Amino acid sequence: MKMEEEKVKAAEEEETWSKETVPKVIRIMSTRLSQRDIISLLLVSPWLHRTLVSYPSLWLVIDLREMNNAGNRLVAALSICLGSLQDLESLNLNGCQKISDKGIEIISSTCPELKVFSIYWNVRVTDIGIQHLVKNCKHIIDLNLSGCKNLLDKSLQLIADNYQELESLNLTRCVKLTDGGLQKILIKCSSLRSLNLYALSGFTDEAYKKISLLAHLKFLDLCGAQNLSDEGLACIAKCKNLVSLNLTWCVRITDVGVMAIAEGCSSLEFLSLFGIVGVTDKCLEVLSRFCSNTLTTLDVNGCVGIKV
Repeated sequence: MKMEEEKVKAAEEEETWSKETVPKVIRIMSTRLSQRDIISLLLVSPWLHRTLVSYPSLWLVIDLREMNNAGNRLVAALSICLGSLQDLESLNLNGCQKISDKGIEIISSTCPELKVFSIYWNVRVTDIGIQHLVKNCKHIIDLNLSGCKNLLDKSLQLIADNYQELESLNLTRCVKLTDGGLQKILIKCSSLRSLNLYALSGFTDEAYKKISLLAHLKFLDLCGAQNLSDEGLACIAKCKNLVSLNLTWCVRITDVGVMAIAEGCSSLEFLSLFGIVGVTDKCLEVLSRFCSNTLTTLDVNGCVGIKV
């Protein structure tokens, strides 16, 4: 009889451990340990592995940015907790330069629910990798391809055709892209709220004018847009919801373009005119008239025509 009571008591303690203690430990661990450490714990024991993978909240985001051997570690994580990663929503592979198109294929086929994907500064990924991504991950709304220098217009065509609900796109230093590819994005991805075209000097007004189609756009980075003219900027001024606009080193811009922005984008909070020699005090007067209630940051360093 005593043995039976001990078994019942042990079963109750185990149930309490599973239902109360373990969840508390998991919650504490998820806030104290880096995800990289949690992935390492998967290998400690079968019990710990089962426990960790049974908590989907731990696997909604994976961040391996700038991690040594990130490709191997990612493949290991994918193989160890395959079922749990079916619900992964955010994956950051920034600086993981050894991941190739094949890696993108494995990732995208394993994580079909991805919404946020970032692979900053990867020169191995090509249009083939993007083809795998759009085929397997249908719900992407935030895509960072900054520094992926081997992407061509075909990638933008694939993105435009498959991610028409896209909200954020970063194409910084994707230097092989042309007006044709960008226009596909601007025409089809009308839900964009953030567009980063930093350090892309090859685009022209032919593409820039179509930014006006993005009615929900709030953040726009055109730093180094050497071919952007006042006429192109006047079209961008139709984006009434713009909050942040970076025109650093847009050397063809004059007062005319900035005044168009002031009059059209009255919700503007951040504006950089850094290095633009063609603007004068005149544009500041118009900015003061139309944006004084919202504008909190105005950068006019290097604007030699401004004397105020």
